[in-house]
Amino acid sequence: MTQDLLVLREGDDVAVATRDLGPGDQATVPGAGPVAVGQPVPRGHKVALRAVPAGGQVHKYGQVIGVATADIAPGDHVHAHNLGFEEGDREAPLGGTHTDLTVPDDEPRPTFRGYRRADGRVGTRNVVAILTSVNCSASTAKMIADQFRGTVLDEFENVDGVIALTHTSGCGLVPDSEGGQVLLRTLRGYAAHPNVAGLLVLGLGCEMVPGAALSARSGQVADLGMPTVGPPDDAKQGLLAAIPDDTVVRSLTIQETGGVRASVRAGVAAVREMLPLVNARERVECDVSELVLALNCGGSDGYSGITANPALGWASDRLVAYGATSVLAETPEVYGAEHLLTARATGPAVAKKLLDRIDWWRDYVRAGGGTLDNNPSPGNKAGGLTTILEKSLGAVAKGGQADLGAVYEYAEPITERGFGFMDTPGYDPVSVTGLVAGGANVVVFTTGRGSVFGCRPTPSIKVATNTPMYSVMSEDMDLNAGVIVDGTATVAEVGRQIFDRILAVASGERTVSEELEIGAEEFIPWHLGAVT
Repeated sequence: MTQDLLVLREGDDVAVATRDLGPGDQATVPGAGPVAVGQPVPRGHKVALRAVPAGGQVHKYGQVIGVATADIAPGDHVHAHNLGFEEGDREAPLGGTHTDLTVPDDEPRPTFRGYRRADGRVGTRNVVAILTSVNCSASTAKMIADQFRGTVLDEFENVDGVIALTHTSGCGLVPDSEGGQVLLRTLRGYAAHPNVAGLLVLGLGCEMVPGAALSARSGQVADLGMPTVGPPDDAKQGLLAAIPDDTVVRSLTIQETGGVRASVRAGVAAVREMLPLVNARERVECDVSELVLALNCGGSDGYSGITANPALGWASDRLVAYGATSVLAETPEVYGAEHLLTARATGPAVAKKLLDRIDWWRDYVRAGGGTLDNNPSPGNKAGGLTTILEKSLGAVAKGGQADLGAVYEYAEPITERGFGFMDTPGYDPVSVTGLVAGGANVVVFTTGRGSVFGCRPTPSIKVATNTPMYSVMSEDMDLNAGVIVDGTATVAEVGRQIFDRILAVASGERTVSEELEIGAEEFIPWHLGAVT
């Protein structure tokens, strides 16, 4: 039987409505009797369980999510009209909390069928990527890729597509700035990605980020005269992904080739040359530990931290227990819950690196005239989330309970097995672009409002947080975690469904976004710094 109100932790001041409630409704609270609802409360929103005076702290998930801006009575709808943000003091431990993760000893060790590359990494897809060094070559790249849509690739059964990865930058920015280095790192990460078996780098010919920097093999980037910023040269090279030796690489510049039409002809010819070579690669049995999972969410609602996110956290922990890698991101959307992550850090240096990134974000948004509590979005609020503290507490649930072993800069190569964190914006396409540039070969994306996100060349599994949205948008969702609130499945049961789906998708099962060919337009590198 579905409960009217969900109390998430003992001592919480609010509960979450599982259905639309009206004035006078007697909503049941297990172990506490009925609560008389005072105002209309949409499903997913909060109902006060006890009185909280103006200025008093309000708790959910056993944590502070804000302060009452007016007196709150039992049964009141608790939202933006009576709940406000207050940063408060949160102790951020520098490690010390450890959780032992176990795997079933009565089940065979999981495997999947992937593409093993020359550098030892494993791809879950086998694509030809047309990567642009500058926005000026974007239209030409799309024209080339368009020649390989439809049935053209039917004879190449091991080729998962020809995709154009275009962006809006590459020139006009200072190359030795932080923004220039972030762009280079992102583009290099895609060029070296294990899901990319064939690479055509397409430039204009006069841009600040030269195509040669993207097509160069390992160790050659330093010889291209690219400026350095931040770390010394040897450390900087460690932030640039190495293109595997078996990746087929070609490059063109529009100015040298003779313009757009000539470049399209040359690009199509180059891709046709690659296709038989890429098609010769075959899937082989790979251990589950070769998976690199990206954790992300978009269009969150009041159920995100109750259903899809903790279920994904269960799957993440299971992968980490098997020796795989899982990476959380979206720094502005862990703000307010960072203490829960730093407590799990494997050492003070890891914890401090995350806290340093939080401080960087405070300065970054302040320089833009904002604050970190500008989040949640209007859609988040319509779904029941009120403050960034509440949103972040639900968002970190995607990371399960595993120890935090690494904190990465945006698009930095993911090198440590286990659970890690990457510094990215909260904007979904930019965030996932950084994770994929780091080497993620599977994405799981949770959504409560109904995001239609896709990601290429890495498959993205979309998980709905609630059944009503899933029922309306089932053709855009891969799984429904709303059954947890419906009372027909547990968090662990849905977590197992996500885990099994990750293995199936890694082995070639297509996601709904792949069926719709969504994902190339969602390649959006993080734009930082001045454009001149």
